[in-house]
Amino acid sequence: MPNRKLLNIVGARPQIIKASAVSRAIRVHFSDRINEVLLHTGQHYDKELSEVFFDELEIRKPDYNLEVGSARHGKQTSLMITGIEDVLLRENPDCVVLYGDTNSTLAGAVAASKLHFPVIHIEAGLRSFNKSMPEELNRIMSDHASTLLFAPTNAAFKNLMNEGFRPENSPPYTIDNPKIYLTGDIMFDNSLFFAELAERKKSALLAELALERDKFTLVTIHRDINTDNTRRLESILTTLKNLSEEYLMPFLMPLHPRTINSLKSAPGKLGDEIHSSGYLRIIPPVSYLEMILLEKTCRMIITDSGGVQKESHFFSKPCLVLRKETEWTELVANGTAVLVDADAELIRKNFVRFMHSDSELKYPAFYGDGKAAEFILGEILRMIE
Repeated sequence: MPNRKLLNIVGARPQIIKASAVSRAIRVHFSDRINEVLLHTGQHYDKELSEVFFDELEIRKPDYNLEVGSARHGKQTSLMITGIEDVLLRENPDCVVLYGDTNSTLAGAVAASKLHFPVIHIEAGLRSFNKSMPEELNRIMSDHASTLLFAPTNAAFKNLMNEGFRPENSPPYTIDNPKIYLTGDIMFDNSLFFAELAERKKSALLAELALERDKFTLVTIHRDINTDNTRRLESILTTLKNLSEEYLMPFLMPLHPRTINSLKSAPGKLGDEIHSSGYLRIIPPVSYLEMILLEKTCRMIITDSGGVQKESHFFSKPCLVLRKETEWTELVANGTAVLVDADAELIRKNFVRFMHSDSELKYPAFYGDGKAAEFILGEILRMIE
């Protein structure tokens, strides 16, 4: 039987990393049955996407880069739909694989479903139940254009059932008769792989930053709700600065460029106070492997990132979430992550609580056994062969 062709669509560095789990599983387990084509929309221009990025992470380079770049949602998405459509007609894949909730995900779902290519959505069913977030709309619309939907958690699987997807559907599967699965999370696959790689390639980082394992807090802030709102950003950073000095603990912040710009334009002396703090330490953005090593070796994580929330669980670290809601609701229900928004009192109270009770926390296997990508590819082959 001839090899089947799979078109992987990504749009930003995190999605390339997610897709690498599938690429690795193809290479190890399915190289004689699947040919992969990787399309990068170029939704996010990232200077880190250099030769070094791909070589360091041992992942394959895209076969196509649409180089769409930043634009308003409508313009950006329309440019991606056009480019993806051209690639679909040229490559004629057996199916299209999408990840998460970016505009690239939505564009891939629209282009593929309109041309009647089966859509496979990985990270299906995630819901924050806040439709003012563009990611929430992208998730919902992509799910409802898909043929196979792979939910990473029980909560995500139940969300799909609540929206009318039926787990008892029988093959053949189509957009009108989709199949939903509970798979575990491919980022858990990746975290296991990259944690070992990070220890091997980046072990000197802690010494370079003068950090000790389990004796620093890792902070990431990048969402515009925090970086573009001076009042929120000031509340967060002032609270973190005070806690770091009170506990004599380094709070390490690899800062997103948006946050740096917001600090420069902040009124008063906030920026100067942050930069002069002995314990709240700002460093330039770090590579993915460096981030994995920092997550694995810190005491606690404070973040507004969805991906970092999950990784906090992978590495058994308590997490303060600088948002009002999260798509990873099981972490909050488990008590290992807490929604603190930009509320100074909530940040302080829960930081202190975790500092004195983190050894009592439990981290159940919400995200599978580290073999989600292998399972997903097996089910894709069942559909297309």
